[in-house]
Amino acid sequence: MIKNEQQYHYSLDWLRRFEQSVAELDSNENLKAEPVRWQLHRDSYQSQVNELKEEIAEYERLTNCDKGQPIKIKVENLNKLPDALIKARIAAKMSQNELAYLLGIDQQRVKQYEDTDYQCASFVEILEVSTALGVEFETAVMRVDFEEIEAVKQTVEKWRNKNMSRATKTS
Repeated sequence: MIKNEQQYHYSLDWLRRFEQSVAELDSNENLKAEPVRWQLHRDSYQSQVNELKEEIAEYERLTNCDKGQPIKIKVENLNKLPDALIKARIAAKMSQNELAYLLGIDQQRVKQYEDTDYQCASFVEILEVSTALGVEFETAVMRVDFEEIEAVKQTVEKWRNKNMSRATKTS
């Protein structure tokens, strides 16, 4: 995800480079003599082109949105909430410094929030950020996946058993 102008320009530069690499691959007759290898290289570069184009388009959509109209940012799951908060700040054309001022905290703290995708922020701090950014949930539906819960339980149990056996061996 592109989080600022510097990353945006960096991404544009990398997009140009990857597109140039795809063009070079397309004209490389020696490499085309090995079609599987050629396709593998081309697909990997094209994948990067596609990903960068999507990120650039999203950043441009956010920076060019009409501030007179609310913008909708889809949050597919709670793990994506940090991205949505950053996108909301970008769409509001608000700098990290301005957000920090509204929150009454140091700009470095907001930078830390975004650099770590809000992993260092408490739930209350996330609520404060969302309030400062005018973020409102229109619809929030949670699905409890009981199979997923069981899978997590089994994974945790395996991990604990593995660590217990290691601890027993080292003692």
